[in-house]
Amino acid sequence: MGVRTWIDSWPVYRQLTGTDPLGRGAAAKSGRSARLTPRVASADRVVKSVCPYCAVGCGQNVYVQDEKVTQIEGDPNSPISRGRLCPKGAASLQLTTGDARGHQVLYRRPHGTEWERLGLDTAMDMIADRVIEARRAGWQWEVDETRTRRTLGIASLGGATLDNEENYLLKKLFTALGAIQIENQARV
Repeated sequence: MGVRTWIDSWPVYRQLTGTDPLGRGAAAKSGRSARLTPRVASADRVVKSVCPYCAVGCGQNVYVQDEKVTQIEGDPNSPISRGRLCPKGAASLQLTTGDARGHQVLYRRPHGTEWERLGLDTAMDMIADRVIEARRAGWQWEVDETRTRRTLGIASLGGATLDNEENYLLKKLFTALGAIQIENQARV
């Protein structure tokens, strides 16, 4: 690179000699930055979504290429977050594509020291059997001659990683099961 080429590529020189004396436009732009492309430019489509981490409901744009999630960013059209995401929301890509994400049902038997893999159907049957048995064992038709129709054998402690609709459905499920000990961080 010659001296003249180097001077012409120097942003301060371009700023002082060109039409951009404040250095807010072309004078400040380097050749390298002119060649950069957005990391979402190659996406096949953009899917609108909601951040899964809390009950605020920040909007997200999920960029998909070849049926795989490639990037997640804040949705500038969201009236809630206006394109901004908190650090957890900005890391949502790790939730969907991270190496640490489990794809198998893991079960550790009582007093066991090792995890074992179970089929999804087996795990769902185990959960259903345990819910039915806990409801049956803790059912109270009445207490002190007052009709209660409730169970103290089931409780729900939820977090705000689900959206409001999912938390509402969980509340309805546990209420239908007769549980009265229902709490949630999102206070549905």
